[in-house]
Amino acid sequence: MTCRLIALLLSLFLVLPAAANPALEAVIADHLDQIERPSRRTVEPLVAQIAATGPEGLGLLSAWAGRALGVTETGRLVIVAGDGATDAVTGQAVRGADPKMLRPNAGVRGVIESALVAGEVSSPDRARRAAALASIARDGTPEHLAALRAAAPDPDPALAARRARIEKLLAIRFDADPAARVAAIQDMAGDVGLDFRAALNPLLATRRVASTEEPQGANIAGELRVGSADFPREAAVALLTAQGLIQPRLTAADQRNALAAHIVDGRVGGVSAAELSDPQARDRAYEALEGAGTVPPAATEAETEAALADIRFFDIFAEPEAAVTDAARAAQRGAEWRLVAMKGIDLGLDALSLASIYFLAAIGLAITFGVMRVINMAHGEFIMMGAYTGYVAQTVIADRTLSLVAALPLAFAVTFAAGVVLYRLVIRHLAHRPLETLLATFGVSIALQQLAKNIFGTQARPLTAPAWLEGAITLNDVVSISTIRVAIFGLALLFLGLFLIIMKRTRLGLEVRAVTQNPGMAASMGINPDRIAMLTFGLGSGIAGIAGVAIGLFAQVTSELGQQYIVQSFMTVVVGGVGNIWGTLAGAGLIGVLSKVIESFNPSNTLAAQTFMILFIVIFIQFRPRGIIPQRGRAAEA
Repeated sequence: MTCRLIALLLSLFLVLPAAANPALEAVIADHLDQIERPSRRTVEPLVAQIAATGPEGLGLLSAWAGRALGVTETGRLVIVAGDGATDAVTGQAVRGADPKMLRPNAGVRGVIESALVAGEVSSPDRARRAAALASIARDGTPEHLAALRAAAPDPDPALAARRARIEKLLAIRFDADPAARVAAIQDMAGDVGLDFRAALNPLLATRRVASTEEPQGANIAGELRVGSADFPREAAVALLTAQGLIQPRLTAADQRNALAAHIVDGRVGGVSAAELSDPQARDRAYEALEGAGTVPPAATEAETEAALADIRFFDIFAEPEAAVTDAARAAQRGAEWRLVAMKGIDLGLDALSLASIYFLAAIGLAITFGVMRVINMAHGEFIMMGAYTGYVAQTVIADRTLSLVAALPLAFAVTFAAGVVLYRLVIRHLAHRPLETLLATFGVSIALQQLAKNIFGTQARPLTAPAWLEGAITLNDVVSISTIRVAIFGLALLFLGLFLIIMKRTRLGLEVRAVTQNPGMAASMGINPDRIAMLTFGLGSGIAGIAGVAIGLFAQVTSELGQQYIVQSFMTVVVGGVGNIWGTLAGAGLIGVLSKVIESFNPSNTLAAQTFMILFIVIFIQFRPRGIIPQRGRAAEA
């Protein structure tokens, strides 16, 4: 119990009107010596009696736990607060008292605080009831189970459900009736909560015993077979030794050394040295030395084998009731199956989150590479520029939400302009020369990285998410996804919708599709292919900038940020199908799922997961070189 709760209880009970409490007076009179000199092992019944006397008893316990309780020379208990003191029973002021303060040890205070928590379960204050339930959940006792069952129903539905769950967990651990424990386990069957699984584990804990017969009255989990995978011969010998059924094992080398050290006149232990080549003769000689006390007792190989043949081995539950362990095993199996399913759902959510990140990073590349056939190796640096734009916006605007709202259009404008400049200065002069374009944009990529280092330094810059994006959506102890990733998923869907609207419903989209399918015919219809290509490249670059802001919210913003996503972005576009936005979406989903599935086999080695993923992609492209959803029509032939 915290000091705040103790102080709150003190303040509550110190203002109560003066009134004697006969029940409390009787308890104090009968147990004053135990109050003055309490023992952790015997104080629990006394604390329960004091707590049962009502508010005055709880006030006394609060003062006792807070070391504010004293006893006068006349045997009167007083509560000391500041310079004053009040009678612990009546609440009346006591003048001129010089009490001896009681200093209960940590164990006694723990018992008292448990009783106080139990009393708080019925408090009219919801916050105090919630705090009491949280305390019981952390460190419940049998007394807490009784208090929960005796307390009136909680009027708050959420707290009532929480209390019912805690009561079942305490019943599993402490209820004296095996049927009640079985019922509590069956009520919670299928639950994957950590608290439920933690309550089951002690019930299924086992110890191993060796015995010539099956232990009577024991709750046997199973009989062990010596030499099996879970019970090797060495473990059986160690168990026999630990239980004193055989002497410590004697190795052949130790036996030879001991016999050699005790050879006298060609004999040892009454056995001729010439006979020591026979294992049985060596055993007889060593046993003779044991009998004489010249060597320590030890089990020979023959004695060990005989013991292993005669003795049986069992796993015995620590829980004596078979019905309880049967219910616990059934519940644990159900929890394990559900846990596997929940882990699958959690893995799917992680894969979906990663796929949305890859899609957001690749959607701009799908425009520049898929539509224009331009291999832009500086695409990752546009992502990096967007992240740094978000960082700058955050340094100017203190409010995290406003800075994020301002950063998104600002990042689009900055990277759109950078894309237009790159197109006008480099790309348009290298049209239809993919190798030169690749080399040129690779050089631009290096130059932009160095420029970022010169401006922002080499240290990672923080891009902090608003408070409403810092949490997580948690379904249970297994399935959880951060709010930022959910927001990125929504942003990816938003840009998918915007891209489709632009390409299908606007004049720019119509002109882009016309230039993509047949530039010559589009030019003859009055469309400027160079202008359309410039705007398309700027649009793809601008979307990459927005992706950078989103990625920077959970990744470190450095000059190398874009390089972490450029390979995945190209793979997403190629695997999905060049020039097809739906293919890009499918490619992002495939790569995201594949990455998480491979990573789940070895979470600590992400590099190996990426290597296997790339190998799979290479094999996949061998069979579907045009991707999952290939482009059709004239654009596919361009």
